[in-house]
Amino acid sequence: MPVYEYKARDRGGKLITATMEAASQRDVASLLREKGYFISEIKAPKTGLNADIKLPKWLDIGSKPNLRDVTIFSRQFATVINAGLPIVQSLAILERQTDKQGFKDALKKVREDVETGLPLSEALAKFPGIFNRLYIYLVRAGEVSGNLDGILERIASYQEKQAELRGKLRSALTYPTVVLVIALAVTYFLLTGIVPQFASILTQLGGELPLITSILIAISDFLRYQWWLLAIIIVAAVVGISLYYRTNQGKHVIDRLLLRIPVVGKLVQKTAIASFSNTFGLLLKSGVNIIESIEITKGTAGNIIVEDILDDAKQAVQRGEQLSVTLTQNPHVFPPLVSSMIAIGEETGAVDSMLDKIASFYEREVNEAVESLTAALEPMLIVFLGTVVGFIVAGMFLPMFSIIGTLSG
Repeated sequence: MPVYEYKARDRGGKLITATMEAASQRDVASLLREKGYFISEIKAPKTGLNADIKLPKWLDIGSKPNLRDVTIFSRQFATVINAGLPIVQSLAILERQTDKQGFKDALKKVREDVETGLPLSEALAKFPGIFNRLYIYLVRAGEVSGNLDGILERIASYQEKQAELRGKLRSALTYPTVVLVIALAVTYFLLTGIVPQFASILTQLGGELPLITSILIAISDFLRYQWWLLAIIIVAAVVGISLYYRTNQGKHVIDRLLLRIPVVGKLVQKTAIASFSNTFGLLLKSGVNIIESIEITKGTAGNIIVEDILDDAKQAVQRGEQLSVTLTQNPHVFPPLVSSMIAIGEETGAVDSMLDKIASFYEREVNEAVESLTAALEPMLIVFLGTVVGFIVAGMFLPMFSIIGTLSG
């Protein structure tokens, strides 16, 4: 017999979602009424091409939502709530519109929890992999203030800015990475394909090889016969750095180093300030108190040095001091412009407005830093590739000139 899915409420009003094996949908309804259940929905089993196919988790590629999916959800959620629809009905509409099964299942569970009386923020908090701490706090603030649609609009705008920042960083690194990979591939081909042929010719001709040629041949032999050792060294280095970064000391050393690297350090610093200003300003505008706002912002900093400064700032605010005082003491991360504008905001009671201005300014600065990074990396890669190719050409042709000169004499 077919298996039917049903949703019903018992005499106490509790929602029950389960399955039942029966000959027909009418039999399911009759059995549920006999139990005293109030029927909400009965789904007939799907067959043939319409049947649901459950993939194993390791094959369920693309099921988990990304930042773009959550941003679209927030924007649509705000629109339907602003149109006057109840939260449960809004969630049901968005659930049907969602393509990714993982996100669809999460929204279904959120809707069911809200139906049972659970606040929306608590229902969303059950899925930390989709809705982070910042999202939950903002939704909770929207529930308290009665401005949930407005808060969701702010969340969507904030996420769009964050996605734009990440996109700029990716675009800044994509071109140099592609060029570097091609350069390494060409170098590997020359060393393992061309150099051995020249080495064979030089060996047959005899004569003493220059030092640069000997080094070149040694490198070629190493890449041809002991490439596995190089692979082990690279993997060990990557794993070692990753494990070291997981330690508290490693995070401090590497993140401090990132802030001090020329060009790259400025990009990391300006990105951190733009992200800090956007996040902190959004929380304050949404009604979250300043201590919780600093704590949440600290968790989204992405750099342990910035997190330490914000932790010191939180403790200073708890002692009754101003936030700008702590930022002023750390000009290597927060320039005087940032601390001065926040100090003005504290004096005038418009910190959130000042943070918006800081965010806008540093978003433009990030654009310029990305262009500077790209402009600096391009000539460095060209010089690197030119040096490698020049070294190979010199190593191959210098002994040829010497042998030709000997033969002529």
